[in-house]
Amino acid sequence: MADSTTIAGFLAREVRALRTRLERVQPFVLHESMVPAAAIAPEAMRAIDDLLARRIHQLQTQINGFLDWLPDAASRGISPAALQRHHTILRLHFNAVLTQFDIFSDALTQRSESEIGVWLAGLDALAADALAVPGAPYPAPPVICYLDRGAGAAIRRVRTRLPGGGNNPVAVIRVPRERMIGSGIAGSLVHEVGHQGSELLGLVNSLRPLLRGLQVGGGSQRLAWQLWERWISEIIADFWSVGLLGITATHGLMAVVSLPRAFVFRLNVSDPHPTSWVRVLLSAALGQALYPDPQWNRLAAIWRSFYPPHDLDPERQEVLAALLETMPAFVTLLVDHRPASLRGRSLREFLPAASRQPGRLRALGRAWRASPDLLLTAPPALAFAVIGQARWDGDISPEIESTLIAQMLTRWAMKGALAQERTERPGSRCRTVATAT
Repeated sequence: MADSTTIAGFLAREVRALRTRLERVQPFVLHESMVPAAAIAPEAMRAIDDLLARRIHQLQTQINGFLDWLPDAASRGISPAALQRHHTILRLHFNAVLTQFDIFSDALTQRSESEIGVWLAGLDALAADALAVPGAPYPAPPVICYLDRGAGAAIRRVRTRLPGGGNNPVAVIRVPRERMIGSGIAGSLVHEVGHQGSELLGLVNSLRPLLRGLQVGGGSQRLAWQLWERWISEIIADFWSVGLLGITATHGLMAVVSLPRAFVFRLNVSDPHPTSWVRVLLSAALGQALYPDPQWNRLAAIWRSFYPPHDLDPERQEVLAALLETMPAFVTLLVDHRPASLRGRSLREFLPAASRQPGRLRALGRAWRASPDLLLTAPPALAFAVIGQARWDGDISPEIESTLIAQMLTRWAMKGALAQERTERPGSRCRTVATAT
């Protein structure tokens, strides 16, 4: 076997090499190139860099402690296997730091892409607006968006545990690249914002006991209420999207779940997502409850004609029938729910229902088409609701819709960048940031 001096020297060089690589991990503000309009919010950048700086400092302290301890440990006859275990733990911690770095790198690197980077900053503005509902009893955390392949979106919520330890300092939302750019991307994005908002309001934990109390008796009715409880997290996120975007949300959802028939009618009780066929009809039912209008029945009829529920096995037909039968009661329970976090207000009262009524959205659409600058100065979620309503009604073409959304995203990104520039200290364009060393 190798002598202790050889072992200690070998491990010391390995750990020093690891420390050298760790010192190459620089704050994002030093190596991400993007135009100012594409940059994420300063508070988000600070939170990310502060997190990484803390994690790097902790690991550097562990590395230096190991190097100080190593010669004495080897001289006291601690086995090579034990020394290697300490070295391996350091390497695992190092890889955890890199994993956390890569989580945010994926979201920030795209900011350097032509047009895409600025549009992402515009989506950040939409996400922030959709989370900061007027009267919300929480401080809205920073949100950053990025694109990825696939039809679905996803969120890594703020304060959730990161790989390797520590809490996520910002909400990171992945949105599907295939939806850039049309009003449908708002439905996917605001759905994910709904997951964050639901967590901040404690809605899932507030609703689940009520849903469990309705799981009485037996047969398909009991199963239906069990499924509503199983799916409640995704349903609340869909509800948030409908509440902020109106029919834009349901129209966008149809595009996401328009899949081969076998997938649309797939019933998996372990999946937190509702069966697609039911999910679209539920979204329309929520829209009808919040904003009564014949359009919701028309949308539901289109969806049923795309996927008529025939030739299904009797068991599945029975479950779907039970879900449709219990849907009105479930919708009422949801929209009229008064969680403790809202201090007496119902979810219907919490959402901006007055400004999302279809008649109101159509009137705004007509006014904005006459004066386009009004659209560019509107709150992002409302602007998407108006554009999506006009697209659904056939008042604007898909081509015009895409052009308008590109203009809106760019305008919001520029507005955010200019607002930040005005808040910077006169004569200085530098910001204080945490360093990695």
